[in-house]
Amino acid sequence: MLFGTATLAALGLTAAACGKPPPPPDLDDLMTQLDMAHGDSQLASDAATAAKPAMRPALAAVSAERSKHAEALASEIARMTGEPTTSSSTTTTSAQQPTAPTTKDVIAALRRSADSAGQTAAQLSGYRAGLLGSIAASCAAAYLVALA
Repeated sequence: MLFGTATLAALGLTAAACGKPPPPPDLDDLMTQLDMAHGDSQLASDAATAAKPAMRPALAAVSAERSKHAEALASEIARMTGEPTTSSSTTTTSAQQPTAPTTKDVIAALRRSADSAGQTAAQLSGYRAGLLGSIAASCAAAYLVALA
């Protein structure tokens, strides 16, 4: 009887060890930042197509920078989970907005992203805090300087 109980206990531990581990605690925060980076990049790209010629290079630069942020976030998420990362945001190509986004729309989105990344960075430590702090600073510089 004792042998059977020990076997069942060992089997239970083995089965629990084979299950999928819980997600890292920072995963949701990083996924939110990833979705925001993708959204901001697309928004800036869309705004560039309708913007005045003088503003197009700045909007294109913002779009490219936010794409780089998304890549860095995806790399960190993949590193911490051991799995490739895809954004949970969805983009629709068939349904366009009634009007193209404006530079003001991009500035508002970047302000939200800077605030969110800064608040999240303050809750983290190490590389992830530095990554999000850098993203917050970049977003702030984009809306305060590049698009001002």
